[in-house]
Amino acid sequence: MKKVHPEFAFQSRELEGQIDGTLGDPPNRKNYDMMVQALVSEYADGNGLDDVNMMAFALVDQIRFTDPKGLVREAMDYEGSGDPARVFAMANCDAQEGDGKAMYQAICENHPELARQAIITAFLYKNQARWEDDDQSLDQLAKDDEGDDDELDEGAVGDDFSQIFDQEGGERA
Repeated sequence: MKKVHPEFAFQSRELEGQIDGTLGDPPNRKNYDMMVQALVSEYADGNGLDDVNMMAFALVDQIRFTDPKGLVREAMDYEGSGDPARVFAMANCDAQEGDGKAMYQAICENHPELARQAIITAFLYKNQARWEDDDQSLDQLAKDDEGDDDELDEGAVGDDFSQIFDQEGGERA
């Protein structure tokens, strides 16, 4: 399992939240389909929001991935140091009639960097078992922490903090 850039992991989780929120509880597929169709139409017309998640939302049900391993490799670099056309060649919306195919072509032409990120985000959302995220939990972050920050006890008050309330007019920083 490959690690992906933390921003791609974040965007993928955000996309999942957007999709779940749009579907609602209980799921309303009609509302979801109307939202997706509106986004697809906007992007197909060369418009739409310059937003990775909205673009990925429009793509997620339209897109087919032809090079999953390549997309996982590309997911390690959020900013994309190379040509976005490499990513465009790893996916397509050819099976979609009308707006899906037009949308893919329009976003690749009009917003190449954003489209690259949206394609990879949609891929990661649909293929969560192919990648892993860095563990950013508090437990993991504290794992290597020796706990000796300024060598204060948990209950102790530092000089800087205590001087804020100094009624004697002591020196202030």
